[in-house]
Amino acid sequence: MRLAFWKKKEDTTPKKKKSFIREWVDAAVFAIVAASFIRIFLVEAYTIPTGSMEGSLLVNDYLFVSKVSYGARTPMTPLAIPLVHNTLPFFNCKSYTELVQWGYHRLPGLGHIERNDVVVFNFPAGDTVALEVQQDQDYYALLRNYNNDREFVKNNFTILSRPVDKKENYIKRCVGIPGDTIEVRGGYLYIGNKLSEQYPHSKMTYTIATNGQVSLDEFIEEQDMNPDEVNYDPNSKMYLANLANDQVVAIKKMKGVLAVAPFVLAKNDTRDNAYPNDTANFKWNRDFYGPLVVPKAGQQVALTLQNIALYQRIIANYEHNDLAIQDGKIYINGKESTSYTFQMNYYWMMGDNRHNSADSRYFGFVPDDHIVGKAWFVWLSFGNKGIRWNRLFRSISHLEK
Repeated sequence: MRLAFWKKKEDTTPKKKKSFIREWVDAAVFAIVAASFIRIFLVEAYTIPTGSMEGSLLVNDYLFVSKVSYGARTPMTPLAIPLVHNTLPFFNCKSYTELVQWGYHRLPGLGHIERNDVVVFNFPAGDTVALEVQQDQDYYALLRNYNNDREFVKNNFTILSRPVDKKENYIKRCVGIPGDTIEVRGGYLYIGNKLSEQYPHSKMTYTIATNGQVSLDEFIEEQDMNPDEVNYDPNSKMYLANLANDQVVAIKKMKGVLAVAPFVLAKNDTRDNAYPNDTANFKWNRDFYGPLVVPKAGQQVALTLQNIALYQRIIANYEHNDLAIQDGKIYINGKESTSYTFQMNYYWMMGDNRHNSADSRYFGFVPDDHIVGKAWFVWLSFGNKGIRWNRLFRSISHLEK
């Protein structure tokens, strides 16, 4: 039998060409989707806004942050305007809606957070903000300033709550990983009784005793230092200066310099309101802090009225339990509790500019679900004298050394 195969008649109708506007719309949609994918799962650009990481990272350093280093965090607030964080430019309103909230999940990464990594994370105390002062202090510090009068704060400030992934982004050095014992003695950080790694550009405030014949003006200009961070008292013949470690070494060698010493708060001086803001049980400050253990998932800790302030935010805010203290007893989810088992890993973050950094000494532990990514490299940097050419396309590990 002979089989017949019929060839389908070709459609010769000319296809309608896309309009110029349609082509641009398609290209724009593709670009936004591609850029959003890269930003969420691969790499994101950030700018250093403050001097808390000086001198490893400087104000107006533009850097890329790797999302794949620790594994990209999947969106937790998916209904949001692409390519902006939490505020819509020009309109100064929320760029997202909380109608849909997804749980915390993280994709497999190239590794885990290691001690001394420079990390970008969501500000832990940023779950509630007072918009008028959010650049200067967090909501909880504002409450303390007004004797915890919530009604007064509510009536005089614009209060806004934010989900985890829409809190402000911070960048600090992770000096403590889960299980580490942290302590600050005389301004110097110790991890498990061992002095932490000292970076040449890390800063602290120092007193410089002189014979009265020393001028630091030329040194300040050569080092491109901020003159406001150096003050001289002619009566005592002493300077008070915010210096990097390598600058301290250079100043000690100057003729007429008698001594250089850290300028630190006295032990038990609690005027700077260090975390956990319980001065009856924790007389800590920026220069004398701890010791304390950074919580680890699965670790159990005994709870008492004397230490509950240290773990209160973890239990109630980060791990979403109902915490109450009644008649001298601690209740978690309605049950009397004398211990608690942590569900997440936590980290201790500090700025390299130790006396000019709002870090874990003031906001406490950073939960694992707040971690955004690892600082990768600086691709652009501006200073008082223009572009800082020696910082362009330099890795963070190169700049900190």
